[in-house]
Amino acid sequence: MHRSRSRRFAGFSLIELVIVVVIIGVISAIAIPRMTRGVNNAGGISLKGSLAVLRSSIELYRAEHEGRNPTLGTTPDIVEQLTKFSNVDGTVVSATPVSSTGVIYGPYLKAVPEIPVGTKKGLKAVGSGTGAGLAWDYNATTGDIKAALVATELDFEGIAFNTY
Repeated sequence: MHRSRSRRFAGFSLIELVIVVVIIGVISAIAIPRMTRGVNNAGGISLKGSLAVLRSSIELYRAEHEGRNPTLGTTPDIVEQLTKFSNVDGTVVSATPVSSTGVIYGPYLKAVPEIPVGTKKGLKAVGSGTGAGLAWDYNATTGDIKAALVATELDFEGIAFNTY
């Protein structure tokens, strides 16, 4: 009699196992869509971060260069002006900042970030418009910068990447 009693309490009942499986199913039904949503939007979040870095660098350049934006299509170009030292008029110099030479500003970026999404993923060229090799569309007059992607490239919510 003692032997049958210990066998009776040795395992889980069918009801207990069913309850555990149902609990695991409910947790999975909640967690999997949340994880999928995060993975699907990773590119959009990365793009927003890259744009924030670029926009703050342009804003800092403008603040230190008497309200002037970095230039585009001239020498020095926006990439040089944001990644190297310059004086107040925007002339790029490879020297370290020394107040006697007038080179006291920058650099504002270590490098221009690559575009993390879309057909131009991995590119980092800055220009005007959505040309073939461009990643970033920059307007030197206003200082605005955005992804140089076409309007049909959308994030998981249906928002065009070029409107970020």
